[in-house]
Amino acid sequence: MSASMKRREFITLLGGAAAVSWPARPRAEQRSKRLIGLLGAASPASSTPQYQAWVGGLRELGYVEGQDYEIVAKWAFGVMDRLPALAEELVQLKPDVIVAAPTPAVVALHTKTASIPIVSFMLADEVRLGLVASIARPGGNVTGLSMRLDGMVGKQMELATELIPTAKITGVLLNPTSADTANQLAEAKAACATLKLLPVFVEARSPSDIGSAFQQLRDGGAQVVVVLYDALFFQERRRIADAAIAGGLPVVYAARDHVTDGGLSSYGISLRANARRVAVYIDKIFKGATPAELPIEFPTQLELVINLKAANAIGLTVPPMLLTRADEVIE
Repeated sequence: MSASMKRREFITLLGGAAAVSWPARPRAEQRSKRLIGLLGAASPASSTPQYQAWVGGLRELGYVEGQDYEIVAKWAFGVMDRLPALAEELVQLKPDVIVAAPTPAVVALHTKTASIPIVSFMLADEVRLGLVASIARPGGNVTGLSMRLDGMVGKQMELATELIPTAKITGVLLNPTSADTANQLAEAKAACATLKLLPVFVEARSPSDIGSAFQQLRDGGAQVVVVLYDALFFQERRRIADAAIAGGLPVVYAARDHVTDGGLSSYGISLRANARRVAVYIDKIFKGATPAELPIEFPTQLELVINLKAANAIGLTVPPMLLTRADEVIE
């Protein structure tokens, strides 16, 4: 497939988003413009809402794509092992700033450059992983917004018990290859102990694992499932929703995108609200600020989303109190 055909195919995937150029490398004449790199652990199609949010934020700040800046993107399509090589390719292009999401993409880039500014709207465990010195003073080339609040997985576990008050066994789907998983898993274990739930932990490392993973959850007696956040799961959210419905399992997710693509329920931060704030960081960096002096921001918008179509598909009646509390109910 020619480069021009690939470009047209990608723009089609974005579903009519603002005209986007995704060159394999910046042309010589483009160096008079800013170059923004993008490293995504998921795929362009699955990340469209977040992409549109930060590009829209730049537009609101007066930056015109193609005139003031260009974007070059690399995508791992949920395969975390691809991130280091993609990060190396991106760093070789010497962009002015790189937008990276989620944390595994930041980790991959951090090993390749200590000078190019890296901004993420999906940071997690950034201090423990050595990406920043502290939240208030990052001290290096990484900054952005956290995608997690302490106790968030516990709240998702609580939501699972509200959906199925009689549940004694809760399934937890996780990807052990992701840097995002360790802290979430620890929270899940603590929440199960507090809520007196018997956990069934099941791993999925690739799209082909998802069907068998849900079979394992059923075989393990799971009455409700919590899917920990992961780029692979985010990309494969329709496949996961279909597997959950086929298995008759109610599921709680960390992002509304899962629910708008057929999942049952989610509780977590608004990824689009976080992504929009990326534009502010980029603007400050373009004006001379360094990531070292730009504090990490915490998410300010949380959302509970419930899909009644998914509930009906598995014969579940959602408790009225949950529907009353929901920020969005999909009917």
